[in-house]
Amino acid sequence: MTGPLGRTLYAVARQVARVRAAPALHPAGVTTTGTLEIPGDPSGGWGVEWLDRPGAHPVTARWSRAAGLPGGLPDGVGLALRVDDADGAGATLDLLFTSCGPGRLGRRVPLPRTDALSGPYSTLTAYQVGDRQRLLTAHPVTPATGRVRAPVTLAGLRQALDRGDVRFRLCTEAAGEPRRMFATLTLGPAGPEPAEHTASFEPYAHCLPGLSPSRTLRAARVAAYAGSRAGRRSRD
Repeated sequence: MTGPLGRTLYAVARQVARVRAAPALHPAGVTTTGTLEIPGDPSGGWGVEWLDRPGAHPVTARWSRAAGLPGGLPDGVGLALRVDDADGAGATLDLLFTSCGPGRLGRRVPLPRTDALSGPYSTLTAYQVGDRQRLLTAHPVTPATGRVRAPVTLAGLRQALDRGDVRFRLCTEAAGEPRRMFATLTLGPAGPEPAEHTASFEPYAHCLPGLSPSRTLRAARVAAYAGSRAGRRSRD
């Protein structure tokens, strides 16, 4: 947590977490499991073994309200994914997506919503994917029965999962190239975990060769996550 910005975010996140006895970021959400299906690229076009090799991977996911605002107020929506043993050698992959706006600039900015399935999500910061940097995005898939809603409340998220309506296309986006899908995500029914339960998703520590978040804002984001966890532990 080097630098004044990192130290400030650490302190703020820690204090917020202590006051409300929950993580400062994404304090409540719905945990579920699902499947991440990768079509692969036999030509090796991704330059990343995990993306070039077809496969289906079980995932643990948490769909959450970013700020934990009360009632039905618009809130950012987080989608955290964990793939255990992603490479067959014990490596864990964590991906964190946040509801975002449209367009190149909008993909970098969190966007509060009242409907968790009304628009895209992104990693906000770019990933090194093979030989270049690309943003990772997640786009809700409309079921054959037509568009459905998922109100950004814990009850709304849980009901959408229990209906079986939650699927996403995971894509990369970068200047000068078309959006390119690299996986589909299907989430199952909501699990029994309480809303306050959350794993410590660590996208900077849990990444794969050729697929890792860029260092832009790394120190600030790591500090905010660490402060949130430390504040919750000290309160407990």
